[in-house]
Amino acid sequence: FRFYHILNCEYGKNTIKFLRLHREGKKQFVKEVEVCAHLRLTSPQEYLEGNNSLVIPTDTIKNIVLVLAKKNGIPSLEQFAIDICNHFMTTFCQVAYVKAYVQEVPWQRLHEDGVPHIHSFICVPDGIRFCEAEQCRNGPLMVFAGIKDLKLMKTTQSGFEGFYKNEHTTLPERHDRILCGELFCKWSYGECKDFDFNCIWKKIRECILEAFAGPPDCGEYSPSYQKTVNCIQMFVLSRVSQVQVIEVVLNNTFYNVVDMKNLGLTNDKEVSKCFKYLTALFRNTQPQSTAAVLYKIK
Repeated sequence: FRFYHILNCEYGKNTIKFLRLHREGKKQFVKEVEVCAHLRLTSPQEYLEGNNSLVIPTDTIKNIVLVLAKKNGIPSLEQFAIDICNHFMTTFCQVAYVKAYVQEVPWQRLHEDGVPHIHSFICVPDGIRFCEAEQCRNGPLMVFAGIKDLKLMKTTQSGFEGFYKNEHTTLPERHDRILCGELFCKWSYGECKDFDFNCIWKKIRECILEAFAGPPDCGEYSPSYQKTVNCIQMFVLSRVSQVQVIEVVLNNTFYNVVDMKNLGLTNDKEVSKCFKYLTALFRNTQPQSTAAVLYKIK
């Protein structure tokens, strides 16, 4: 192997899906999650030599995740991911690196006439919460969190003008358009401390919505998707001191006003056609998106 160098050699268990039920008297609470747990061992002997003596089977990894959920509960996604990392680091000396990803199904408690139901829930697709925790042996525990599949729209106070033009440009300038996209946002907490992760996540989600929409009575003009992404990042970093780095991706959805002149009608932006495309080259990608990473300078 003189001419080869192993860049990475890890394995793990993906899509460990389960529901954790918690009871407080008659009232019940649910957390449905999907967990991925990956390990890197101190020696790649199973990879190079076929020696499995250090390998923790993926079925064992799955069982450990389920046992931790039973014993510790899931006070927050971040804490559960931390529990997974801590368990593998403290239990198995052959583990050199562990990474846990946890994603939550967005169940919300049902309300009837304003009264919360004690055991009934509804799945509301208003963004999926997720987190990651990773640790190298003798290294710091790193925690990331985020929200994805959050669909946002503003029907005015958005445009796209003054962009670079050449002989290939066919896109017209627009000073009033619908701005719509599917948002992915991921942030880092830096050195992991005793944070109230649930409270911080809710605050960041509120910041994202406020920065995107602007004041409720008038909104705020967006000159581009790029500027909207920057406003979200700057607003979160200014309001949430625990966040050190933030990444935002806004996958664009376009609505074009339908020309109804040939139908004898004037369409004052009441009817628009949505343009969605199928992309076959890269799974989980969109044909047009805006992405940026921003971090604080201490």
